[in-house]
Amino acid sequence: MIDKTVFENKIAAYYTLGCKLNFAETSTIGKVLAEQGVRKARAGEKADICVVNTCSVTELADKKCRQAIRRIGKQHPGAFVVVTGCYAQLKPEEVSHIEGVDLVLGAEQKLDILMYLDDLKKKEEGGAVIASQTKDIRTFSPSCSADDRTRHFLKVQDGCDYFCSYCTIPFARGRSRNGTIDSMVKQAEEVAAKGGKEIVLTGVNIGDFGKSTGETFIDLIRALDEVEGIVRYRISSIEPNLITDEAIDFVAGSKRFAPHFHIPLQSGSDEVLKLMRRRYDTELFRHKIEKIKEVMPHAFIGVDVIVGTRGETDACFEEARAFIDSLDISQLHVFSYSERPGTQALKIDHVVDPKTKHARSQQLLDISDRKLHAFYEAHIGREANVLFEQTRKGGMMHGFTENYIKAEIPYDNSLVNETRRVILEGWNEDGTALVVKIIE
Repeated sequence: MIDKTVFENKIAAYYTLGCKLNFAETSTIGKVLAEQGVRKARAGEKADICVVNTCSVTELADKKCRQAIRRIGKQHPGAFVVVTGCYAQLKPEEVSHIEGVDLVLGAEQKLDILMYLDDLKKKEEGGAVIASQTKDIRTFSPSCSADDRTRHFLKVQDGCDYFCSYCTIPFARGRSRNGTIDSMVKQAEEVAAKGGKEIVLTGVNIGDFGKSTGETFIDLIRALDEVEGIVRYRISSIEPNLITDEAIDFVAGSKRFAPHFHIPLQSGSDEVLKLMRRRYDTELFRHKIEKIKEVMPHAFIGVDVIVGTRGETDACFEEARAFIDSLDISQLHVFSYSERPGTQALKIDHVVDPKTKHARSQQLLDISDRKLHAFYEAHIGREANVLFEQTRKGGMMHGFTENYIKAEIPYDNSLVNETRRVILEGWNEDGTALVVKIIE
């Protein structure tokens, strides 16, 4: 039995590191505590409870998590500190011994946080650890962010069955699982009822949707497309072998799905893709890009790439660089390979030194800058629909077109969370967005 009086007049601070899925889950944790009367801390307030949702995609991510946990302890002296997320699942004992940590919750326990808070008394030596073995993670816990942004992030899937050689996510998140289509539609309807206009579908491997319910990703997006009140959906990162031609054609003709794709390539070298244990080759990847551009010529396509993986020789990188440069894509998200304990990649010969990793990253970032600039340039003078956001910077407000071009206009409170037809007129002063003029 939970003693709810423990939460009366309590204040909580929430900190999220890592992916959009983490943000959605932190938002759900916040809702759970708010239902017990716990108020979110305002700027400068000292919290009674601190929840840190961590990432562990790289060694640098682990380091940032440790730094954040220590910093939070100093900012909120005496607060009961809960750490969860991927770093907490992978290295719970290590996290429990970070100064100030009172409770470490694994992936299976994080959204049942109320069951484990007890009396909120600080631990004198080392935090309590409550975490299941990865093989025992079975629960799909629904989450949908509801922060101050126009966008909402709807978790449709969790976990991964792929076990790529460089990745620890299957060990941190468990096997692929998902909620039902009916439950996803209900959450989308709730977003619409609260005035939300845009939903990003998020997960670990969302194209794998249906593993635990016998449904399919294409059926999910068809059902969501019928939800009234939502202006647009975006599909977050989806594996190239799982974004079917049928799904691409559906998005092209849909009412609400944006012509915006984020597709991880990871390497443009077939030899490296095999070492990574990816489930496609460059021929399939090129087909997906060409298919998207065939039916949606103005689609924005973002692509993830990892540089400096074990086995990436100079020849492999040059092959990858040339392949990436040849693609009709809009932007690259470039990551330097990070050694992760327990991964199969550690058995691969040929280690790339940090200096070479940096140089290769810079080459790909230069390609990305050139492609993104060209994509924006090609749209100057065209009309588009922009959903404006709350953010105000230097007297200006921003929003995004359907195909993810950042738009800028003088701040007008009446435009927040509203969609307007605009003309994309040209670059802003710092070259980060296109200035727009409203025509409808």
